[in-house]
Amino acid sequence: MLDALEASDLSGALLQIAALTKSSRCNEGVTETATDHVMSIDPRRMYWLSGSSTEPLGGRVEALARETIVDVLESRLREDIFTGRHPAGSYLPPERTLADGYGVTRTTLKHAFGRLMQAGLLETRHGVGTRVRDYLRLGGADLLPMLVRHSPDWIGEVFEVRRHIGVLIAERAAVRATDRQRAELRTLLTAVGEAADADAVQLADIEVHRALARATGNRVYVLLTNTLFNAYLPVRAALRRPFEDPSLAHGRLEPVVDAVAAGDGPGARRAAEQYLTATERIMLEGLA
Repeated sequence: MLDALEASDLSGALLQIAALTKSSRCNEGVTETATDHVMSIDPRRMYWLSGSSTEPLGGRVEALARETIVDVLESRLREDIFTGRHPAGSYLPPERTLADGYGVTRTTLKHAFGRLMQAGLLETRHGVGTRVRDYLRLGGADLLPMLVRHSPDWIGEVFEVRRHIGVLIAERAAVRATDRQRAELRTLLTAVGEAADADAVQLADIEVHRALARATGNRVYVLLTNTLFNAYLPVRAALRRPFEDPSLAHGRLEPVVDAVAAGDGPGARRAAEQYLTATERIMLEGLA
């Protein structure tokens, strides 16, 4: 059972991050690669479709070696939705028209639609058509990586939620962590200082935060932590500045682990706030 304080704090965190959903992306058996099949898409027939009008896209479709043709089409449709070319509440053109415009088969289009429906961006009404959902009202946190990839402006909002949830996790971990979990945190913190490069330091740092979330004994905090890390995964390479020096990264995080290990809830909260604020500032400066 959650105590009153935790229930209040967690409720606020959940309201900030919206309904946490975990959607699965299915390939539906599609295995063709873009390099194998991209030539089947006629660049002259690639259109951005809006309503009944068609607008030539121009240029050619680049072959993406590790993506299927469904991946490419899904990405283009998703961008159309996020840019407002297909606004919330609107219906997409008929499948045959849309497939012809993109130069793909209706089967490929249906696979892409399936993914976007799983992501909460589309809904199909039998006998009516495929409608664009209002993702800001109805979508879940699983959309965040897509939105960050579409527009880095989202990263500031992700960081705001990261701060609020991070301090709650640290405080709760200090109260609830077992001796084994405290020892694990010490081991993971050591790995931060011993990591070989910025990428390894960043990944080691993430593991400390995952361990802090586990130490709360609350699985929702674990899932929220995963969601936030996944949200900025598309721009992770641009957020490495706080992790370029392993000893500095270790030093920033050490007060958090020390407070948790000491069972000092208020101290862990303060240390986490200082850590999260400092690393956020450095990362945003790197993005500027």
